[in-house]
Amino acid sequence: MEIEHDEAVKKIIEWASDKKSEDLIHIDVKGKTDFTDSIIICHGSAELHIKAIADNIIQKAKEHNIQLLSVEGMENATWVLLDFADIIVHIFSEVKRKYYKLEDLYKITPEVKRKLDKANDKK
Repeated sequence: MEIEHDEAVKKIIEWASDKKSEDLIHIDVKGKTDFTDSIIICHGSAELHIKAIADNIIQKAKEHNIQLLSVEGMENATWVLLDFADIIVHIFSEVKRKYYKLEDLYKITPEVKRKLDKANDKK
């Protein structure tokens, strides 16, 4: 049985949160990009933490039959990318996240960020 997109997004967010990912956000880019429908961004406190977040997502995705197309960056774990085709997950070190500012590419305004922070606090 294939899991629906929105349910897969919720699961991936849950699995990242299970490993205490930091500043986790979901950006819905349906109709805005050709390569994916959702982007999930978070960061970890150290390479080991980043790998633990990624490993948990990978393992749980296998258990739920969510197809993972590609994994990049596990060797140095400062920026790990998990490609689920319609969902892309970026797990950064805090330094790399601040440097690349992917959120800025999708116009995350301070108002939207506050809403996302409030939603994350309710979890």
